Amino acid sequence: MSNKVQHAKVQLPISRAYRIAIQSIRVRFFRSIITAIGIVLGIAFYVSVQTTRMLMVVDRNDPSMIETEARLKWLVWASLLMCLVGITNAMLMSVTERYKEIGTMKCLGATDSFIVKIFLIESCLMGVIASTTGAALGFVLIILVRALGDGWKVLNQLTLHGVGMVIGSALAIGIVLTVIAAIAPAIRAARMPAAAALRVEI
Repeated sequence: MSNKVQHAKVQLPISRAYRIAIQSIRVRFFRSIITAIGIVLGIAFYVSVQTTRMLMVVDRNDPSMIETEARLKWLVWASLLMCLVGITNAMLMSVTERYKEIGTMKCLGATDSFIVKIFLIESCLMGVIASTTGAALGFVLIILVRALGDGWKVLNQLTLHGVGMVIGSALAIGIVLTVIAAIAPAIRAARMPAAAALRVEI
Protein backbone atom coordinates (compact mmCIF):
# COMPACT_ATOMS: atom_id res chain seq x y z
CA MET A 1 0.00 0.00 0.00
CA SER A 2 2.84 2.37 0.88
CA ASN A 3 4.39 1.77 -2.55
CA LYS A 4 1.16 2.77 -4.28
CA VAL A 5 0.98 5.96 -2.25
CA GLN A 6 4.61 6.70 -3.06
CA HIS A 7 4.02 6.27 -6.80
CA ALA A 8 0.98 8.55 -6.61
CA LYS A 9 3.13 11.48 -5.55
CA VAL A 10 3.52 14.18 -8.19
CA GLN A 11 6.64 16.29 -8.69
CA LEU A 12 5.24 19.74 -9.43
CA PRO A 13 7.49 22.50 -10.83
CA ILE A 14 8.81 25.22 -8.54
CA SER A 15 6.88 27.79 -10.60
CA ARG A 16 3.67 26.18 -9.33
CA ALA A 17 4.89 26.52 -5.72
CA TYR A 18 5.68 30.19 -6.44
CA ARG A 19 2.14 30.83 -7.74
CA ILE A 20 0.59 29.13 -4.71
CA ALA A 21 2.80 31.20 -2.37
CA ILE A 22 1.75 34.45 -4.10
CA GLN A 23 -1.90 33.45 -3.91
CA SER A 24 -1.55 32.60 -0.23
CA ILE A 25 -0.06 36.03 0.53
CA ARG A 26 -2.95 37.70 -1.31
CA VAL A 27 -5.64 35.63 0.40
CA ARG A 28 -4.10 36.18 3.85
CA PHE A 29 -3.13 39.77 3.12
CA PHE A 30 -3.72 41.16 6.62
CA ARG A 31 -1.91 38.24 8.26
CA SER A 32 0.99 38.85 5.86
CA ILE A 33 1.04 42.56 6.77
CA ILE A 34 1.23 41.71 10.49
CA THR A 35 4.16 39.37 9.83
CA ALA A 36 5.82 41.93 7.55
CA ILE A 37 5.50 44.73 10.12
CA GLY A 38 7.78 42.82 12.50
CA ILE A 39 10.40 42.47 9.78
CA VAL A 40 10.02 46.13 8.69
CA LEU A 41 10.50 47.44 12.24
CA GLY A 42 13.44 45.14 12.99
CA ILE A 43 15.27 46.01 9.76
CA ALA A 44 14.41 49.73 10.05
CA PHE A 45 15.95 49.76 13.54
CA TYR A 46 19.03 47.90 12.28
CA VAL A 47 19.55 50.34 9.39
CA SER A 48 18.95 53.40 11.59
CA VAL A 49 21.54 52.21 14.12
CA GLN A 50 24.09 51.28 11.45
CA THR A 51 23.59 54.65 9.71
CA THR A 52 23.97 56.43 13.05
CA ARG A 53 27.25 54.58 13.58
CA MET A 54 28.44 55.76 10.16
CA LEU A 55 27.66 59.35 11.12
CA MET A 56 29.36 59.05 14.52
CA VAL A 57 32.98 59.96 15.03
CA VAL A 58 34.06 57.27 17.46
CA ASP A 59 36.99 58.10 19.71
CA ARG A 60 38.54 54.77 20.72
CA ASN A 61 40.11 56.46 23.76
CA ASP A 62 36.71 57.60 25.06
CA PRO A 63 35.13 54.81 27.18
CA SER A 64 31.65 56.37 26.95
CA MET A 65 31.74 56.31 23.14
CA ILE A 66 32.85 52.67 23.10
CA GLU A 67 30.11 51.81 25.62
CA THR A 68 27.49 53.60 23.50
CA GLU A 69 28.57 51.72 20.38
CA ALA A 70 28.45 48.38 22.24
CA ARG A 71 24.98 49.18 23.57
CA LEU A 72 23.74 49.99 20.07
CA LYS A 73 25.05 46.66 18.76
CA TRP A 74 23.33 44.79 21.60
CA LEU A 75 20.03 46.57 20.94
CA VAL A 76 20.22 45.72 17.22
CA TRP A 77 20.76 42.00 17.76
CA ALA A 78 18.12 41.87 20.51
CA SER A 79 15.56 43.49 18.18
CA LEU A 80 16.46 41.08 15.34
CA LEU A 81 16.09 38.11 17.72
CA MET A 82 12.62 39.32 18.75
CA CYS A 83 11.83 39.79 15.07
CA LEU A 84 12.83 36.15 14.41
CA VAL A 85 10.57 34.90 17.21
CA GLY A 86 7.65 36.97 15.89
CA ILE A 87 8.05 35.70 12.32
CA THR A 88 8.27 32.08 13.49
CA ASN A 89 5.08 32.49 15.52
CA ALA A 90 3.27 34.07 12.56
CA MET A 91 4.38 31.24 10.25
CA LEU A 92 3.21 28.61 12.76
CA MET A 93 -0.18 30.34 12.88
CA SER A 94 -0.24 30.28 9.07
CA VAL A 95 0.34 26.51 9.11
CA THR A 96 -2.48 26.04 11.64
CA GLU A 97 -4.90 28.06 9.49
CA ARG A 98 -4.04 26.00 6.41
CA TYR A 99 -4.38 22.45 7.73
CA LYS A 100 -7.19 21.59 5.32
CA GLU A 101 -5.42 23.24 2.37
CA ILE A 102 -2.25 21.26 3.10
CA GLY A 103 -4.23 18.04 3.52
CA THR A 104 -6.01 18.60 0.20
CA MET A 105 -2.73 19.24 -1.64
CA LYS A 106 -1.21 16.08 -0.17
CA CYS A 107 -4.28 14.04 -1.13
CA LEU A 108 -3.89 15.34 -4.69
CA GLY A 109 -0.31 14.06 -4.77
CA ALA A 110 1.84 16.97 -3.57
CA THR A 111 5.13 15.82 -2.06
CA ASP A 112 6.52 16.90 1.30
CA SER A 113 9.29 18.86 -0.46
CA PHE A 114 6.67 20.74 -2.51
CA ILE A 115 4.86 21.81 0.68
CA VAL A 116 8.18 23.00 2.16
CA LYS A 117 8.94 24.96 -1.03
CA ILE A 118 5.61 26.80 -0.80
CA PHE A 119 6.28 28.02 2.75
CA LEU A 120 9.92 28.91 2.08
CA ILE A 121 9.06 30.85 -1.09
CA GLU A 122 6.26 32.65 0.74
CA SER A 123 8.57 33.65 3.61
CA CYS A 124 11.34 34.68 1.19
CA LEU A 125 8.97 36.96 -0.74
CA MET A 126 7.77 38.57 2.49
CA GLY A 127 11.38 38.94 3.58
CA VAL A 128 12.41 40.73 0.37
CA ILE A 129 9.44 43.14 0.41
CA ALA A 130 9.53 43.86 4.16
CA SER A 131 13.33 44.17 4.33
CA THR A 132 13.41 46.61 1.41
CA THR A 133 10.66 48.69 3.03
CA GLY A 134 12.34 48.59 6.45
CA ALA A 135 15.77 49.50 5.06
CA ALA A 136 14.38 52.49 3.15
CA LEU A 137 12.29 53.61 6.13
CA GLY A 138 15.13 53.34 8.65
CA PHE A 139 17.63 55.14 6.42
CA VAL A 140 15.33 58.01 5.45
CA LEU A 141 14.08 58.60 9.01
CA ILE A 142 17.53 58.69 10.62
CA ILE A 143 18.86 61.00 7.89
CA LEU A 144 15.90 63.35 8.40
CA VAL A 145 16.36 63.35 12.18
CA ARG A 146 20.09 64.05 11.92
CA ALA A 147 19.61 66.67 9.19
CA LEU A 148 17.01 68.54 11.25
CA GLY A 149 19.36 68.52 14.25
CA ASP A 150 22.77 69.10 12.66
CA GLY A 151 21.93 70.35 9.17
CA TRP A 152 22.23 68.66 5.79
CA LYS A 153 26.02 68.74 6.07
CA VAL A 154 25.75 65.33 7.79
CA LEU A 155 25.26 63.84 4.33
CA ASN A 156 28.93 64.61 3.64
CA GLN A 157 29.87 61.94 6.19
CA LEU A 158 28.12 59.22 4.18
CA THR A 159 29.82 57.26 1.44
CA LEU A 160 28.15 55.32 -1.35
CA HIS A 161 30.07 52.21 -0.34
CA GLY A 162 29.04 52.54 3.31
CA VAL A 163 25.36 53.08 2.50
CA GLY A 164 25.43 50.18 0.06
CA MET A 165 26.95 47.90 2.71
CA VAL A 166 24.31 48.86 5.27
CA ILE A 167 21.36 48.42 2.88
CA GLY A 168 22.80 45.21 1.43
CA SER A 169 23.41 43.67 4.86
CA ALA A 170 19.92 44.70 5.98
CA LEU A 171 18.31 42.96 2.99
CA ALA A 172 20.43 39.85 3.52
CA ILE A 173 19.64 39.71 7.26
CA GLY A 174 15.91 40.23 6.68
CA ILE A 175 15.69 37.48 4.06
CA VAL A 176 17.80 35.04 6.08
CA LEU A 177 15.72 35.68 9.20
CA THR A 178 12.43 35.04 7.44
CA VAL A 179 13.72 31.86 5.78
CA ILE A 180 15.14 30.53 9.08
CA ALA A 181 11.87 31.37 10.84
CA ALA A 182 9.90 29.45 8.20
CA ILE A 183 11.95 26.24 8.28
CA ALA A 184 10.34 24.67 11.38
CA PRO A 185 6.73 25.56 10.37
CA ALA A 186 7.39 24.34 6.81
CA ILE A 187 8.72 20.97 8.01
CA ARG A 188 5.79 20.65 10.40
CA ALA A 189 3.35 21.27 7.55
CA ALA A 190 5.13 18.81 5.25
CA ARG A 191 5.11 15.98 7.81
CA MET A 192 1.43 16.34 8.56
CA PRO A 193 -0.58 13.25 7.45
CA ALA A 194 -3.16 14.25 4.84
CA ALA A 195 -6.05 12.46 6.57
CA ALA A 196 -5.26 14.06 9.95
CA ALA A 197 -5.04 17.52 8.35
CA LEU A 198 -8.42 17.14 6.69
CA ARG A 199 -10.06 16.09 9.97
CA VAL A 200 -8.91 19.22 11.83
CA GLU A 201 -11.64 21.74 12.61
CA ILE A 202 -10.35 25.34 12.57
